[in-house]
Amino acid sequence: MWGWWRKKDMAETERRLVVGLGNPGPKYAGNRHNAGFMVVDALAGTERWKAHKAHAEAVETRLDGVPVVLAKPRTYMNLSGGPVSALAAFYKVPLGRVIVVHDEMDIDFGALKLKKGGGSGGHNGLKSVTASLGGPGYVRVRFGVGRPPGRMDPAAYVLRDFSSTERAELDLNVERAADAVRVLLADGLERAQNIYHTAV
Repeated sequence: MWGWWRKKDMAETERRLVVGLGNPGPKYAGNRHNAGFMVVDALAGTERWKAHKAHAEAVETRLDGVPVVLAKPRTYMNLSGGPVSALAAFYKVPLGRVIVVHDEMDIDFGALKLKKGGGSGGHNGLKSVTASLGGPGYVRVRFGVGRPPGRMDPAAYVLRDFSSTERAELDLNVERAADAVRVLLADGLERAQNIYHTAV
């Protein structure tokens, strides 16, 4: 038992980097593509975002006792990797302690998936992050936005705001994703998956 507590205490001294993906500026604020920003904003709460030299906004805080840097790249989505890798280097956070929160078209709106590693699934933000970090071995919190209707271009779909029906549930879904990140930080990926991973 003592060994478990010592291991847990040591883990809690290791800083994590939690990055939400999105596009900067009010024009994009309500877009489906900005779901990652929405989740890290919920995690930051009343903390004040500060400009970081890594071309990002950042908040240094603790969540459930775990030291965390929350971040939002100030570049556009397809260039997210530069700020993420610069932040990881600045704060000395290794690949395995980086968590990226992003929108995901391959799962339904309201669904949540957590995983470590894997491909980009056509997500330009993830492509950029994986290339800049030198590998895919970071954790992803995938926020479901669903597939575009009919023949709508997927790129146009994610750059549209959530529908009025979706907005009725959006705050709850964002807070649920934020809670999943908190459990992930405090208790690990498997525990967070068991609680929040949405079955398809």
